[in-house]
Amino acid sequence: MPARTPRTIYIVRHAIAAERGEKYPDDAKRPLTHDGIARMRQAVRGFSTLDPGIDLVLTSPYVRARQTAEPVVKALRLSGKLRETQALEPSSDPQEILDEVRGEKAKAILLVGHEPHLGALLGRLVAGSPGLEIPMRKAAVARLVWDGSGAATLKALLPAKVLARVGVSQD
Repeated sequence: MPARTPRTIYIVRHAIAAERGEKYPDDAKRPLTHDGIARMRQAVRGFSTLDPGIDLVLTSPYVRARQTAEPVVKALRLSGKLRETQALEPSSDPQEILDEVRGEKAKAILLVGHEPHLGALLGRLVAGSPGLEIPMRKAAVARLVWDGSGAATLKALLPAKVLARVGVSQD
């Protein structure tokens, strides 16, 4: 069997979003709050200084996930490299996005989505099988190296506050 080439996977949970309710009865249409947008911009400043080398950004089609992905795309100059996928919707099976990632040629992929889906995805990657959940805070970033089978190696799990501090320290 040929050796698989490891790739880097970044997982990002969407930033702070508006609450579901009368104004936003449809979960898919809830946008980021002003605070969520501001915190994501701060986190992106720090994240972009890490020179992540991302080739492709896959995001849930939900408004808040797309609004989280767009500043990353802009900061990393990845115009035309953003694509929506239903495999990152909150109710999707994490295996769906892993199958999609396996089919991509990109060496570094950023995935933007929701809890508890991302916690199950991160847990599955770390354990190499379903059952473990590693919850992610809003606007947090996980970095893993994965060869497309078995367990991935978790290289970093950075909360948004840490990324914001990295961005400030670069000023």
